[in-house]
Amino acid sequence: MMKMPRVLCASCGRDTAAGPVSGRLSKGRLWRHDAPGGHRGPDGLLVSCAGSLSIVDVLLPATQLTFDLGELGGEDPVEEPAGEPALFVI
Repeated sequence: MMKMPRVLCASCGRDTAAGPVSGRLSKGRLWRHDAPGGHRGPDGLLVSCAGSLSIVDVLLPATQLTFDLGELGGEDPVEEPAGEPALFVI
């Protein structure tokens, strides 16, 4: 399991996870978060911090997320049907 680097949000100062940005290993995108006061809009819904989803510098270069398919459990592999592959069979 990969832990996301944490960065202080420039808008609210909250320590927030920053996910990797494709093609920019030294950058991260702040995860959506609420400002520390629970600001609500006029309709009563929570409003995300203005710094949510902004691109920030991360201290360590981000790495490509990888998945180990062997960790899914001992499931049997799916058998491919015999014959020519086709999009539709009539």
